[in-house]
Amino acid sequence: MIANARLKRVFGDFASEARWINRILLATDFSVASGAATSQAIELAAQLGAELIAVSVIEPRALRLPGGRPASRVDQVRAAREEAAKDLVADGRAVGVRIEFLVWVGEPGDRIVEAAQAEAADLIVVGSHGRGSVGRFLIGSVSDQVVRHATCPVMVVRGAAAESAEGDR
Repeated sequence: MIANARLKRVFGDFASEARWINRILLATDFSVASGAATSQAIELAAQLGAELIAVSVIEPRALRLPGGRPASRVDQVRAAREEAAKDLVADGRAVGVRIEFLVWVGEPGDRIVEAAQAEAADLIVVGSHGRGSVGRFLIGSVSDQVVRHATCPVMVVRGAAAESAEGDR
């Protein structure tokens, strides 16, 4: 009954229809903004008995300092994310969720959509940094891009940082 109440809270009138979700893809960069999405994805996977595939995308362009010099290498970022993923996998397993962790390289929005298709995800869960309309215009929004191009439903989870940013407008 508690699981049904939580599903109702997340999916509203569509809670009973959410049982078709067997594979959830969580897009995470291990930032504060993706923390709320991670918690939501693990909880949802546990309630539905779904498998969770966590994907973290490394954008090589973002690893450069102004002027083009590298700030860090892809292999260094990959190692750091794989280390961070150990906690994510442990959190999921603690509540009975099977989790796989993948690292992809490229433009985050495109690669998340590609990963969801490649992994046959039924739902994508992604966090929002809450940059506001000006920030989205200037640097874009991964969550917006995923919502526009995904072939499956997308759940955008606003974290505490996103909620604070919204209040600043």
